[in-house]
Amino acid sequence: MALRRGLSSSGVNKNRSGGGGSRLPIILVIFFCVLSPLIFFVGRGLIITSASIDQNNNNNAVGSGKQRINIGLVGAAIGLERTAGLATCEASFLKRGKYKLLIYLEISWFVILVIDVIASSTADLGPLSLDSFRKNKLSASWKVIGGETPVDNKAASETNQTATVVKQEASKGKVDNISEDNARSGDTPAKLARRQLRQKRREKRVAELLQQDDEATARLENAAIERSKLVDGAVLGKYSIWRKEMDNENSDSTVRLMRDQMIMARVYLSIAKMKNKRDLLQELQTRLKESQRSLGESSADSDLHPSAPGKLKAMGQVLSKAREQLYDCKLVTGKLRAMLQTADEQVRTLKKQSTFLSQLAAKTVPNGIHCLSMRLTIDYYLLPLEKRKFPRSENLENPNLYHYALFSDNVLAASVVVNSTIMNAKDSSKHVFHLVTDKLNFGAMNMWFLLNPPGKATIHVENVDEFKWLNSSYCPVLRQLESAAMKEYYFKANHPTSLSSGSSNLKYRNPKYLSMLNHLRFYLPQVYPKLDKILFLDDDIVVQKDLTKLWSVDLNGKVNGAVETCGESFHRFDKYLNFSNPHIARHFDPNACGWAYGMNIFDLKVWKKKDITGIYHKWQNMNEDRVLWKLGTLPPGLITFYNLTHPLQKSWHVLGLGYNPSVDRSEIENAAVVHYNGNMKPWLELAMTKYRPYWTKYIKYDHPYLRNCNLSE
Repeated sequence: MALRRGLSSSGVNKNRSGGGGSRLPIILVIFFCVLSPLIFFVGRGLIITSASIDQNNNNNAVGSGKQRINIGLVGAAIGLERTAGLATCEASFLKRGKYKLLIYLEISWFVILVIDVIASSTADLGPLSLDSFRKNKLSASWKVIGGETPVDNKAASETNQTATVVKQEASKGKVDNISEDNARSGDTPAKLARRQLRQKRREKRVAELLQQDDEATARLENAAIERSKLVDGAVLGKYSIWRKEMDNENSDSTVRLMRDQMIMARVYLSIAKMKNKRDLLQELQTRLKESQRSLGESSADSDLHPSAPGKLKAMGQVLSKAREQLYDCKLVTGKLRAMLQTADEQVRTLKKQSTFLSQLAAKTVPNGIHCLSMRLTIDYYLLPLEKRKFPRSENLENPNLYHYALFSDNVLAASVVVNSTIMNAKDSSKHVFHLVTDKLNFGAMNMWFLLNPPGKATIHVENVDEFKWLNSSYCPVLRQLESAAMKEYYFKANHPTSLSSGSSNLKYRNPKYLSMLNHLRFYLPQVYPKLDKILFLDDDIVVQKDLTKLWSVDLNGKVNGAVETCGESFHRFDKYLNFSNPHIARHFDPNACGWAYGMNIFDLKVWKKKDITGIYHKWQNMNEDRVLWKLGTLPPGLITFYNLTHPLQKSWHVLGLGYNPSVDRSEIENAAVVHYNGNMKPWLELAMTKYRPYWTKYIKYDHPYLRNCNLSE
């Protein structure tokens, strides 16, 4: 027992002495656990201080230093994590006094690692921050590989240099913004390069779209220029932005600038008057008068007076002075708007006046043509009776020949129709012309064709006033013209005829609408009872091809062969007839296609069978108060030949040379007949110059009668 107690007591003593001996490692563990963080943070403070001093000298090594710091800190963090874990696990072994050597090794490894990280950070970068771990979010799987090779350092340096060059090439504002964003978001150079590439692609796409818009605009402008070449300058006036002088954008700049100055001078004049600036008002008035005198009627810089540049400069100085004293945005805007409205009203008035004058010119007879008619008439009645007859009168009723009906009081126009037809005919001896005129021009028409016979063709001239059957009891138009209401409507002075008021009825007061020569086309079987077919021609047409094939056209039982004139919505029945009237609305289709007078082939046999003249009389009687249509022969023609018109090919008859400046030239040249329908007749001064040669080439201006009457091209 004693022995056991001794043993046990000695064992206890040994344990106690052993426990006392194990206290030293515990103290060392506690010491190093406290001392290691202190060493870490003290070293970090020293590094920050040294980095702040040397920061400006080490900017070029930032990229490679960051990489080494990150790797070193990762290793330190991994070591710290491992040490903490091992310390926890080893605590259980400390009670039994085991694994002491392991604790020493782990602590020593950690301290050496931390010291190595601090040393590398101090040498390469400067400040050491744990924030870099959070920003870069490095994975724990990264491994610390010794020191970086020179190749790696060189690659990192080249990467930094590339990013710097890309930044410098961008605009200043964009570089600043991108650099600030990158500093906040921590973008890598690769991301920055990709973002810049995307930006460049966007800018390139925008440039391509702008270029496409410019190309489309250029194509539209070129197309407009090509179309404008077809427009007659005599119709649209002298000034045009498509003139050759306008090819240079600086051309006529002085004229335009002077006009702009005069507009602004008028604006400031009214404001100066309103604000009682008398001196400035007088100066503006003086300069405005000088500019007006200097500009005059000039439309180009070459027309300006030599003093114009000086006036321009003086006006500019006054306007600058006026702007300083009088400029008020609201006042100037209001004055310009008022001037615009006034100009708009003036344009409307001038348009009415233009309409009036064009209608007035269209119904007048030029002095030269009137002179020609008078001279021919005098000479005709001086001829003996035996010399007043035309040869080949036996052909007048031969149905096997080609017969033409021409009703006109214009000698020169009738001569062009006959001459152009004969000159383009294959065999002139088979053509017969039936001319009807009024008693005033009967002698002149006979005399002209007696002096100028059209080859071997047959000519016959008649006087409409000698048609005794054509009287007011038979013809509704004659009866209506004799009524008091019709005379009041067309001839009294209570209708607008002045330039200021324009003209709403002047078009229909043209003598041709009141002349029986215009309505005689509805009486062809009565005028030529022994003919089967006849080609009706207006006196404002020109024949360019042989027309004999028209007599062989199958009209399919219809009376009238004509070229249709309707487009998508133009020249249909609703344009000519009053469809608000129940008689019109009940019998006709408003969308029915219209057709043209001027060149029409009529089957007189079917005409008589259908009683076309009776249909015309019926509707003409119903229109006595002009509620179905206005005056003219086309509306009653559309009604009379409704569903009785056979459409011809458009190349037979091309219209619009008397009003449309855009008729295609190829259509004109390929047409058998061209028609100057409209107010711009080829024998008038207001004719379109580019269409006139088609008409004038059939006139011999060296003829003695034409020279004596001063008729020339």
